[in-house]
Amino acid sequence: MNDELRERVEREAEKHALLNAVKHESDADVGAIMGPLMGDNPEFREHGDEIPGVVGGVVGRVNDLEYDAKRERLEELAPEELAEIEAEDEEDEHDLPDLSNAEAYDEVRMRVAPNPNGPWHVGHARMPAVIGTYKERYDGWFCVRFDDTDPETKRPDLEAYDAILEDLDYLGFEPDATYRASDRLETYYDHARELIDLGGAYTCSCSGEEFSDLKNSGEPCPHRDKDVETVREEFEAMIDGEYSSGEMVLRVKTDIEHKNPALRDWVAFRMIDTPHPRKEASEYRCWPMLDFQSGVDDHLLEVTHIIRGIDLQDSAKRQRFVYDYFGWEYPEVVHWGHVQIDAYDVKMSTSTIAELIEQGDLDGWDDPRAPTIKSLRRRGIRGAAIVEAMSGLGTSTSDVDLAMSSIYANNRDLIDEETDRRFFVRDGNQVPLGGSPPDEANPPLHPNHEERGVREIPVGDSVMLEPEDVPEREERVWLKGLGCFQFTRGALQYTGEDIDVVREGDVDVIHWAPASESVAVRMRTPDGDVRGHAEPGVGDLEPDEMVQFERVGFARIDRHEDEADDDGTADAETVVYYAHP
Repeated sequence: MNDELRERVEREAEKHALLNAVKHESDADVGAIMGPLMGDNPEFREHGDEIPGVVGGVVGRVNDLEYDAKRERLEELAPEELAEIEAEDEEDEHDLPDLSNAEAYDEVRMRVAPNPNGPWHVGHARMPAVIGTYKERYDGWFCVRFDDTDPETKRPDLEAYDAILEDLDYLGFEPDATYRASDRLETYYDHARELIDLGGAYTCSCSGEEFSDLKNSGEPCPHRDKDVETVREEFEAMIDGEYSSGEMVLRVKTDIEHKNPALRDWVAFRMIDTPHPRKEASEYRCWPMLDFQSGVDDHLLEVTHIIRGIDLQDSAKRQRFVYDYFGWEYPEVVHWGHVQIDAYDVKMSTSTIAELIEQGDLDGWDDPRAPTIKSLRRRGIRGAAIVEAMSGLGTSTSDVDLAMSSIYANNRDLIDEETDRRFFVRDGNQVPLGGSPPDEANPPLHPNHEERGVREIPVGDSVMLEPEDVPEREERVWLKGLGCFQFTRGALQYTGEDIDVVREGDVDVIHWAPASESVAVRMRTPDGDVRGHAEPGVGDLEPDEMVQFERVGFARIDRHEDEADDDGTADAETVVYYAHP
């Protein structure tokens, strides 16, 4: 990269770093600005390997500024962009649009309707985040309804019911009621019987291929005009389990010439031979399709507003046929696009994650590499940080992108002031000390809260440094909380110089850990485990406590354990889960 290009990269990186910092009123995040930077400057892409290093240095300088200084500098560089940020701040406090016709109802009633085939992945958080936020806005009502009426292709996981409720609680919401559709089969049967009596449904024994050919050609099924009594008898036989899977279905009678073939005489009930995993539902063999079950439940539970993916637009159209037969009023519907989430190599799919766990490629649903809510929780990320990011996406019908860096920024705002600082050296190199340095280092527990006191870190005769921090010959460095050292004759010699050498910009500030009394740490991250050494106080922290490893990032203390070596001896190790920078 030539000097002219470097200057351009630095100039653009400074603007984007300032935009990120001022918008979120926090430190700029390299990951959050790389996308906009490269998008605005596509010519930078051919230098993609070099750009992050340049950007990192710029971000560091921006983060050293106070907020007012950041804003003042941004006003110089990009006054129009600053004006847009400040205009956004003055807009309505809600990122979510108002619900249509909300004022027409005595109470806004909504539902979160998960399929309990596994714990939630990160994308699932959008629905409860938005519905929970609407409930609070309108002082409304919402329930969790487990749509578990497919014991075969989307087979429920018995542990998922409680796991999903735990995830909901972690996100900060408590449902007003909880239902399991598999407990409500008799209700669906009763409504099917009524629909049959209204002439709105018929039993069909065509094979799937046969009916598909008829449907696509707009021709009626030969069973369509059965008399009501015969349909009732055959449906009761379905309920009694007298048919096998694929042998008989109950169809809703719609318009066989409808312009959308997907709406023509759709299946309401089918036979499934595989028993439901819940004991209470294991005897049933006649199961409703989701469109019938969900449509009936939404009416009976008096749901006023439904939020669903835009790919489910046909569901509303199918259900309206049933609603018209019964004379019901259909709820308001919001259709939204899919959310795409970056930062994960693992596909955002419950079945894919379950398969990786079964194969041993992931340790469990809370593995830091897994894109799950359980994983984020174990890493120490607050549920409120996820809710804010998800509700901020709005309800656009277009697909939307969510950068994990936005969740991280939200979480940083929530925990930064309350989280104490510590040193952790990854894959450290041991370097001797000389020149009679102090016996103990006393960096502050938190730079903004002197009242919390300082850490007491014994120094010893050598320290652990990260490989890239080991200085060149005769180079000086400042060991945080300890002092200035010069690398001479294979050791760091204490110079006794004061902090002015740092302020003058001649000396890099680095973190360290004592070689002799450090704590062995295994940090679990989305990119794999990292081992290193931390200052001794880390070994005394309680599980679930958050810590900020200086120059590394935030982490949650998971546990302190002994690990047996091959010779039978045990080494103490503290396991932490990395949250974010």
